This record gives sequence, structure tokens and C-alpha cells, in this order.
Amino acid sequence: MTDAVGSIDMPDAEDEARKKNRKGGKRGKKGPLGRLALFYRQIIAELRKVVWPTRSQLSTYTTVVIIFVVVMIGLVTVIDLGFQEAVKYVFG
Repeated sequence: MTDAVGSIDMPDAEDEARKKNRKGGKRGKKGPLGRLALFYRQIIAELRKVVWPTRSQLSTYTTVVIIFVVVMIGLVTVIDLGFQEAVKYVFG
């Protein structure tokens, strides 16, 4: 009797054995230089997918970062001067 459409069929034991003996697809067939070339091709492919900011976006982001860093430097300086005065007061 044939299986019904959509029934779950268990894989054969020899299919499983074949899959276990396989080496990692593309990586198993190439030497170290081939794997290195594949790695760099994949890097370039991923970089092509990146959405790069426009010049105006980049300048806006840079300005925001610089302003944030200046504010944080000021905050840390004020806190440091406060601790300095507290230590002078306590120790003399």
C-alpha cells in the first residue's frame, strides 16, 4: 500500500549514513587557499548588502557623537573636581 500524501516518512538508514560521511559541503572539497578565497568572496558579498549612509547622514552622526563625547568629558570633569574637593575637605 502506498503512503498517503503528507504522511511522515522515516529516512532510510543508508541515507543517514551517507549524510554523516559527507564533509562540510564546499569546505570539504577545497584546500586552505580555496577556503580563504571563499571567505573573502563571502565578505565582499555581505558588504554589498550593507546600506551605507549618505554624506549628510554621516556628518550628522559624527556631529552627534562629538557633542556627546564633549558633554561626557564635562560631566566627568565636574564629578572629578567634586570628589577632589570632598577629599581635600575630609583629609585636610
